[in-house]
Amino acid sequence: MRATRTVQKILSNYEGDTPGVKANLCRMLMHGKLGGTGKMIILPVDQGFEHGPARSFAANPAAYDPHYHYQLAIDAGLNAYAAPLGMIEAGADTYAGQIPTILKCNSANSLMSDTAGKNQAITAGVDDALRLGCAAIGFTVYPGSDMGLEMFEEISAMREEAAAKGVATVIWSYPRGEALTKDGETAIDIAAYAAQIAALLGAHVIKIKLSTDHLELPEAKKVYEAQKIDVASQAARVAHCMQAAFNGRRIVVFSGGAKTGSDAVFENARAIRDGGGNGSIIGRNSFQRPREEALEMLAKLIEIYRGKA
Repeated sequence: MRATRTVQKILSNYEGDTPGVKANLCRMLMHGKLGGTGKMIILPVDQGFEHGPARSFAANPAAYDPHYHYQLAIDAGLNAYAAPLGMIEAGADTYAGQIPTILKCNSANSLMSDTAGKNQAITAGVDDALRLGCAAIGFTVYPGSDMGLEMFEEISAMREEAAAKGVATVIWSYPRGEALTKDGETAIDIAAYAAQIAALLGAHVIKIKLSTDHLELPEAKKVYEAQKIDVASQAARVAHCMQAAFNGRRIVVFSGGAKTGSDAVFENARAIRDGGGNGSIIGRNSFQRPREEALEMLAKLIEIYRGKA
């Protein structure tokens, strides 16, 4: 399968990477119904770790089965499927080669106390990703946490190993922790900062949240106002986050968050598309719906990213 010119151009932005890493990026960019367009939709299913099984899967009990998620991603024609070690292992043989996978290598949980600090435990490694045929590792960092520097050091070491072994790196860059207010976690200046941090850490694909027009940091607010940086619309905020990701030289996908109505999902996707973002990483908004409803919604998202809806 020949990579499209669009995909070749994206790959050319990764000037320091080996053919192995670029081949795995190409696998994801060329797979599924958006293959070759430079746009991506990824199914992430790490919520069982993050929120617990009932909160994650009781709304659609079929989703307790790891095979359900592999099959949903394949049937929907998505670019990749991301999950922690146990879920990837549970279907790796049955679905080998049918969809690129991303091994989520660290996770948090809802049983920790509020005084524990915002951090995640390393639960898998690069050799697990190789053993399971994964295209990439995934790793969360929490800019704004007192544990953030330790997380940066952890992914720096893991990313170095992954690159040496030809595996791509996806960084979930989620502002969270002692230095931020609740509004600050989704503020546009913080979202752009999170994208920049992930890019500087060497992420090949960056996952961030959609942002609000709130400005959290006083010194940053002065610059936004003085330079008249447009953050009025969601599309403008996406465009600004793409600027922060090396002026669009890095792939950025935006998370879907908690389950919402379909209209909001579609509106967000149009903003991502119009702002020059690369796509969506959408979990609960897909697997908490009945299968046929999820497939219908994902099909429309694909049409939106293809510019047809």
